[in-house]
Amino acid sequence: MRAPAWLPMPVRRALRVVRRHWRVVARRFQQYTAPARRSWRRSLQLRVVALTLVASSLLVGTFGWFIADRSAKILLSRTQDEAATAIDAKVQWASSQLTVHPAARDPELPNTINATVNELFDGDPAEDGGSIVSIRAADYPDLRSVTLPSVDARNLITPEMVRKVAESGLVAHQIRTAEINGKTTKYLVYGSPVPTKFGHLELYYMVPLTSEDQDANLIRTTVLATGLALVMLLGVVAGLVTRLVVTPVRVAARTAQRLSAGLLDQRMKVDGEDDLALLAAAFNQMAANLQRQIVRLEEMSRLQRRFTSDVSHELRTPLTTVRMAADLIFSEREDFDPAVARSAELLQAELDRFEDLLTDLLEISRFDAGFAALDAEHTDLVPIVRRVADRLAGLAERAGVELDLRLPDTPVIAEVDPRRVERVLRNLVGNAVEHAEAKPVVVTMTTDEAAVAVTVRDYGIGLKAGEERLVFNRFWRADPSRARQTGGTGLGLSISVEDARLHGGWLEAWGAPGEGAQFRLTLPVRAGDRLVAAPLPLIPRDRPATTAGEPAEVS
Repeated sequence: MRAPAWLPMPVRRALRVVRRHWRVVARRFQQYTAPARRSWRRSLQLRVVALTLVASSLLVGTFGWFIADRSAKILLSRTQDEAATAIDAKVQWASSQLTVHPAARDPELPNTINATVNELFDGDPAEDGGSIVSIRAADYPDLRSVTLPSVDARNLITPEMVRKVAESGLVAHQIRTAEINGKTTKYLVYGSPVPTKFGHLELYYMVPLTSEDQDANLIRTTVLATGLALVMLLGVVAGLVTRLVVTPVRVAARTAQRLSAGLLDQRMKVDGEDDLALLAAAFNQMAANLQRQIVRLEEMSRLQRRFTSDVSHELRTPLTTVRMAADLIFSEREDFDPAVARSAELLQAELDRFEDLLTDLLEISRFDAGFAALDAEHTDLVPIVRRVADRLAGLAERAGVELDLRLPDTPVIAEVDPRRVERVLRNLVGNAVEHAEAKPVVVTMTTDEAAVAVTVRDYGIGLKAGEERLVFNRFWRADPSRARQTGGTGLGLSISVEDARLHGGWLEAWGAPGEGAQFRLTLPVRAGDRLVAAPLPLIPRDRPATTAGEPAEVS
């Protein structure tokens, strides 16, 4: 995000510097926290323990704060009750001593005040944090206030409290912190008027809260230590409990990985009769069933491949004999009746189709048996594409389809098996012509330093969602009821996929209903290289990618 243009140049430079440093800090943070984030994503036990610690910390912290706060309030309330009782008694006694003086100007009144304060003072030294007693006469400036012990209590007795006690005649209290004799102490200050015959004086009783604060701090420390110990204990318990659950899951995951790798005899250990043991037993039963099914399917697949191979080879001899006889009859068809001549033509066409099917079956058998070999050589692919187009020109003309070749002007050299590449292109172009519905078929080729790509695009009926993968299955057809021009075997794309894999390449399909289809063949320029990207897009450029269907890749 750029700084607004209306900002001064120094400000914009400063913002750029800040953004640059922020990006550096963000990258460093991501780099340093990557192991922790990776462990968080991969470890269920870590997440459970961490969440348990956070939740228990919040719960214990809230409960501990409530306990500590209530304890402090109870201690303070008890001290307030004791101080209120004490000041009531002191006020009554002081009133009884001071009522003997009829006027504030009585010369004996100061002595009585001093004696009263001495009598009311509990005797605790101020250095030890004892209470303080003070009698003041706000309405009689001539009377000197008396405070025992002799300390400066002006910071404890505020003017607001003096006005409330002296003018309103109410009992007031507050909590104040002041430095007395070099020590900072918190006091509970009570003030009450003392009735006399000439009016009233004020009695202030200041109780230190040192012991209450110490008790409250002790309670807080005890609650904090207990809470931390409880949280750690909960974390340990959560770790142990989670381990009991996670360990069998991890064992099941490792066993499943070994099963997927082909080690079908792997089983979990069953201990006890609890839910985890039931999980292990069910997992072992599933693995045993899968093993039996896989073995059975492998045996069936082996028998099917052997049957296909044996039948294909066994049919070669009678097919050769029938072909010789059919060729002889076909060459003499002009001497026959029209019906017999037509039968000879049909026989020849069906024998061609049967021979193509037999050839495809033999090729599939070689792929299944792992006997297919790549005869790679440096080949120019442009003439191969042109040769395929020339051979399918008659079919395209009969179907009313125009073949549009978009090929490079220079040779495209790649290390491939030309026979297999030509077979793949022949299948792709033939299928495109078959489903083009009299619309053009575009064949495009391009290359880069690592790969060669050929796309075959038609604008016919297209493919439905999910059919992009099914087209490469053996004997699969998108619409079996459609009349076919080529009489294919249904194995062409399956063989093409195997040919692409043999080259280390990709064969992919895209299609949408009513918008046609596009197939892309991608081959490495050098045999044995690993493909990373294709020079041509799979989704046609003439169709928006936002509405395109999901491509299917077979590699």
